[in-house]
Amino acid sequence: MENKTSYWQENLRLIFICLIIWFVVSFGLGIMFVEELNTIRLGGYKLGFWFAQQGSIYTFLGLIFWYTKKMNDLDKKYNVEEE
Repeated sequence: MENKTSYWQENLRLIFICLIIWFVVSFGLGIMFVEELNTIRLGGYKLGFWFAQQGSIYTFLGLIFWYTKKMNDLDKKYNVEEE
């Protein structure tokens, strides 16, 4: 029972980290701080616009791969990995 509790606590921690990053990138950088970011240019485009259109997508894709890697590591740690 202890292993199940620890496993789920670590899993929930990973999900919480992903949600925080998702919120900061999509809401924070894409909406709240867009004016400040628009003073910086990236490839000719305003950085705020870039984050709202492209950066958030790249971040979300990165989160998917990061979460998959971390969950595979967690599965191995608790000996519940798939073969």
